[in-house]
Amino acid sequence: MHQKITSALVYHRKFLLTSPRHFRAAVDHHTEEILDVLPPEWYRAGYARLFRLTQKLRNVELIDGRLMNTCDGSIITDDHIMTQMNAFNSLAKAFFRSPPSRHHSNKNGTACFQKPCKRDSVTINSLTKVCDLLNISAQQRSTVRVTLCPQVTQHHIWRGALEQVLKDLKYEMDSRNIKSPTFQMGAQIVSTCIQFFDGTNDVSASDSPLWMRPAPMKKVEKLQPSRKWEEVVEMFVDLSKCLAKEERLAYHVSKIEAMKEGLYQIKDILTEKDITYKEARRQDCLVQKKLSKSLGHSSKCLFTLLLYYLYGSVRDIEVEVCGPLRGGGDKFSMCVGKTLTWDDERIVLNGVRQLSRALGVLKFVWETARVNAALELHGHLWCLDARERTITYRGHVYNVHGLWL
Repeated sequence: MHQKITSALVYHRKFLLTSPRHFRAAVDHHTEEILDVLPPEWYRAGYARLFRLTQKLRNVELIDGRLMNTCDGSIITDDHIMTQMNAFNSLAKAFFRSPPSRHHSNKNGTACFQKPCKRDSVTINSLTKVCDLLNISAQQRSTVRVTLCPQVTQHHIWRGALEQVLKDLKYEMDSRNIKSPTFQMGAQIVSTCIQFFDGTNDVSASDSPLWMRPAPMKKVEKLQPSRKWEEVVEMFVDLSKCLAKEERLAYHVSKIEAMKEGLYQIKDILTEKDITYKEARRQDCLVQKKLSKSLGHSSKCLFTLLLYYLYGSVRDIEVEVCGPLRGGGDKFSMCVGKTLTWDDERIVLNGVRQLSRALGVLKFVWETARVNAALELHGHLWCLDARERTITYRGHVYNVHGLWL
């Protein structure tokens, strides 16, 4: 063990001030015991590098896996900046997960992140992932699914989530200057999909009472067959093929794949615009019934619908660190954390909002599972030399901590 620790220390010193990729590998893959014995000079060198990265990333923030420019809200597509952000996060986490006596940052905010703890970045992308974090039993998971499905599979939620997936993809594609034929074909399919939704009614989302809605005009002859969800299935299949090799769009392609799971279940249901209100309501109920029956607990399609139901967003939630479920009896607690590039109020508030989504999903699933215990949730944010303070947002407390040498 002593030889292993010695070799690891040499490895850390060698790569700390060179390649961010190698440094990240050193932080992520060595054991807790190795991190516990790192010498003071390692932290001094690491702090200096952390300071330099903070200066370079001053106007950059990572929001659920997407790099954003804080000045204009645009998406950052530069691979070099992404590498720097990865190095920043790995180095920051190495600081706040070191022994409590090592430096100032551990005096506040890290008690709930000590061993055992999931300290790697966590992507919350399914009900199964949430239930694993909360130690929800198999019986309670069944309760969650049975209770949740009728709520999130309502027709207007389904349509809204699908449209949001497409709009997010279009926004990302518009921000990239890619000239390949397959990319251009993908962009055309996305536009066609969005037009498809514009050309069909969502009766369940309408506020007008039944008696105020005019009956559809009688057609002399129906020249085209009724439109079905099968058209969207075909477009999504073609879209996946077109963008399969675009690594920078891999996340959005995964969302397209997730939503295909639900589309296949309802492909034979009509989406015709000019039908009676009664028939439209019947089709809406069929969508809800089939999706509720077919989408399982681990379905990423179901989780996407939940995110849209709760927040009007479909992006999976990413946090830099997630503490274990602590406590017992009638009271439990959990903490999630995020590193920030700069102690700016706008960046801090965006970090709080991101953690709020994570805590909101955890709280919602806990209550839906009908656990006979209270769950107390806290958010923690770390930033270099930040002013220590607490922020209350939507019923939860968020603690801002500084990373100090």
